[in-house]
Amino acid sequence: MTIKQASAADTPAIARLILLAIGDIASQLTSETDETKILERLEAFIDAEGNRFSRSCILAKEAKGVPAGMILCYHGKDADLLYEPVLEHLRRKTGNPDIAIDRETESDEYYIDAIAVDPRHQGQGFAKQLIDAAERKAADSGYERIALNVDQTNEKAHALYSKLGYVADKQITINGHSFWHMVKPLHRMTK
Repeated sequence: MTIKQASAADTPAIARLILLAIGDIASQLTSETDETKILERLEAFIDAEGNRFSRSCILAKEAKGVPAGMILCYHGKDADLLYEPVLEHLRRKTGNPDIAIDRETESDEYYIDAIAVDPRHQGQGFAKQLIDAAERKAADSGYERIALNVDQTNEKAHALYSKLGYVADKQITINGHSFWHMVKPLHRMTK
């Protein structure tokens, strides 16, 4: 069981994990309502470089050679650039040139956009391992702060993030839902 950069072979499993992680936000970001269509669009985003779902932003936790979990991360300073291909897709799909999506990250933080573990592998510490891998990647890149958002109704996830040293610094709204924006300093981490 290892954590590695996501590969092309991982795309279908990663798309399902992203859908598991972001739920109805996937419909907003794909402009699709049918699960099959949502997954097809997520797969297309994963396979394309330069967007928030690109494979280069994803670490996969393998179990028996297949992704059992994933974490999707990028630096907040790159968010606008990474959101643009998604917005362009939405403009084409909806015909609305003014369509917008909620900004989820600050420009001075490494951002965990999504994390998910296949339900068959939950409770084995995979989420903690994925978060640790993201923190190491951020620290190794010289970033001093990492952040994530957690749905205010997800007490289990909030408790895990708090236990790992994340602190809520504000409330934000994403796709009409209230989230805690949680941060953790990285300058004290050792390699």
